[in-house]
Amino acid sequence: MKRAIPVVVLSIAGLVPVWRYEPSVGGTTSTAESASTSSGSSSGTVVKGTTINTEKGPVQVQVTFSGDKITAVRMLQQPNHPQTTAAVPKLVAGTLKAQSAHVDTVSGATITSEAYKKSLQAAIDSNASNGTSAKSSQPASGSDTVSGPTVNTSKGPVQVQVTFDGDDITAVKMLQQPNHPQTTAAVPKLVAGTLKAQSADIDTVSGATITSEAYKKSLQAAIDAEK
Repeated sequence: MKRAIPVVVLSIAGLVPVWRYEPSVGGTTSTAESASTSSGSSSGTVVKGTTINTEKGPVQVQVTFSGDKITAVRMLQQPNHPQTTAAVPKLVAGTLKAQSAHVDTVSGATITSEAYKKSLQAAIDSNASNGTSAKSSQPASGSDTVSGPTVNTSKGPVQVQVTFDGDDITAVKMLQQPNHPQTTAAVPKLVAGTLKAQSADIDTVSGATITSEAYKKSLQAAIDAEK
């Protein structure tokens, strides 16, 4: 019986390190990170919005699209503040529901909310422009693609590429454009106006007059070349 005691003691001692170093399960994730990644998708088009600087800090979103549908929103930059952390999940949820930047401002995080919506809208506009480009990059059989001349402006060069099916304009792609948020926002409107009017006789986009006029010149030259 006396010999058995050391064996039992040693057996218990041998188990102690196992109990002591058993790894813990689980962990904590910040609310902001959960909100930005919870609706992530392994596929789709990912577009970064512009960085909006505020007195609280920079705000920038990254949006994942499946076609025109918003499938995920991730915060790339946000103020390090409890109210912002609490507001982000509400902003993201509102975006996924509205499928636009027309979401409610979160009380107590007005500055972040407004910056979020601006960055989000820029991403949406950019995706719309890229979607038009994607369509025009693969013209249908029998169509003809014509590049307009480059029109140099004080904001930067502007050049369009137009796809025709007979006399019909079926797509417009921007080959060159100023790297500016107002231009990014204006391009989808200019393209939509072109497809509706089937000509370069379209409205100038407010806030992007220079780009609009250059766009119409390059567009008209492409139309003239097709005739």
